[in-house]
Amino acid sequence: GDLRSVLITSVLNLERLEVDLFRGRHYWVPATQRLFGGQIVGQALVAAAHAVSRDEQVHSLHCYFVQTGDPKVPVLYEVERTRTGKSFSVRSVKAIQHGKPIFTCQASFQLSQGSPVQHQFTMPTVPPPEELLTQEELIQKFLQNPNMTERYRKHLTKIQAQDVPIDIKPVNPPDIFSLEPQEPKQLFWVRARGYIGETDMKVHCCVAAYISDYAFLGTALLPHRQYRVKFMVSLDHSMWFHAPFRADHWMLYECESPWAGGCRGLVQGRLWRRDGVLAVTCAQEGVIRVEQIPNQSKL
Repeated sequence: GDLRSVLITSVLNLERLEVDLFRGRHYWVPATQRLFGGQIVGQALVAAAHAVSRDEQVHSLHCYFVQTGDPKVPVLYEVERTRTGKSFSVRSVKAIQHGKPIFTCQASFQLSQGSPVQHQFTMPTVPPPEELLTQEELIQKFLQNPNMTERYRKHLTKIQAQDVPIDIKPVNPPDIFSLEPQEPKQLFWVRARGYIGETDMKVHCCVAAYISDYAFLGTALLPHRQYRVKFMVSLDHSMWFHAPFRADHWMLYECESPWAGGCRGLVQGRLWRRDGVLAVTCAQEGVIRVEQIPNQSKL
């Protein structure tokens, strides 16, 4: 059916209070009870997009999370029209709660221009999404194991209950019963739940901004599975948009972490269209603080 994606009707649907001033509310709050970074990035890009012409499309954004967000109150987005040029326009956005900035963002928009200088990496060869289980189906499969500890069963049940507005199909899901280190790389097929359709490309970019932050920083933890996360939060988030795409169609999210240290981790990501076109590149650094897991099995 033609069910509108909740990412359009609710999550990224800002209330205009004044020229270049918007209010956003929260749809999904993670178990950490901190605001989901992807929602703040997506809503900030929505606010910035309201301040440019329809013909200008976002090509990059650079964001800093400066303070933990409060899920109990709305977020105000204040837009500054930093520069409007012939080809490029820059908009700065400040997200505010309790009178203080919690997030800052600069987004750059460009009028369409052709160029003979073009190249891209090659998309990884992976099974199509139709051949893979969703994250919910994988969790259900794990929960059928009668020997799983009650603590871990509760953890998986909590993840299963989260109403995340994204469809996710891991290509190589990690063995949750093993603490063996893995290469800091992971692949997901992702898309927005529901229908978005042919619309202004800026809408799909805002949805991709939301999707890009989900499970992204966790890539840096794959070589360190002997530790339990005490605290993990994004510090910054950058995106570059290369080609048109539909955020409600399956895209391959290729994530890797080239470095971690000093209680920080760096992750990079690429969103590929099914036809092999590189649509978006992402990068993020975050704080990661851990503790040793007691020597016990999850079974």
